[in-house]
Amino acid sequence: MKQPARVIALLGAESTGKTDLARALAQQLQRLQPCTWVPEYLREWCDAQGRTPEPQEQQHIAAEQQRRIEAALARSPDMLVVADTTPLMTAVYSQFVFDDRSLHAGALRWQREVVGLTLLTALDLPWLPDGLQRDGPQVREPVDALIRGALAEAGIAYGVVHGEGAARVAAALRAVGRWRPELAAAAALPSPEGEAGSGSRVRWRSRCLDCLDPDCERLLHPLP
Repeated sequence: MKQPARVIALLGAESTGKTDLARALAQQLQRLQPCTWVPEYLREWCDAQGRTPEPQEQQHIAAEQQRRIEAALARSPDMLVVADTTPLMTAVYSQFVFDDRSLHAGALRWQREVVGLTLLTALDLPWLPDGLQRDGPQVREPVDALIRGALAEAGIAYGVVHGEGAARVAAALRAVGRWRPELAAAAALPSPEGEAGSGSRVRWRSRCLDCLDPDCERLLHPLP
């Protein structure tokens, strides 16, 4: 049975603020509707194992991330879930690290069927070390390209979120309001962290049959 579109998925290369954004989005949205966020299972796994996964362990990482998102959805019929990555990120890293695309088909099918809004975190934040999960700033651009390519391959539209701190949250909230107009008020609510700065923006990437160039992203609700 197809899940209702109640998942906001955050995808992005390492050190692009996915976790902070997921937590802040859920905090803001739950003021209007029941909402929770699902952390990245890979981080928990690496901390517990003291290493990064081997190729044969990637399927488990993807399946557990999916299971946790679906469990959060099942808490109530109107629960919004902000997912700090989905199985697609595991598939992308399997391709990047191990040259293995075996997880792509299932991850893209699930992303298309379950996720209502896909947001890609831009590469405009400084790279910071963070334990076992960080390979270095040099991997961010190729990983970003692989994410965009996978989404384009599946015809999945996505918003690219720019800005720092509260500005990044405000940009994501504007994309949420475009996806679900009844949640647009969340972008106008005072942020617990203060007002957003003028650097926030969302560039919206939608599939075009004639052009899949990321430079064709349309600026969405730019701030002056």
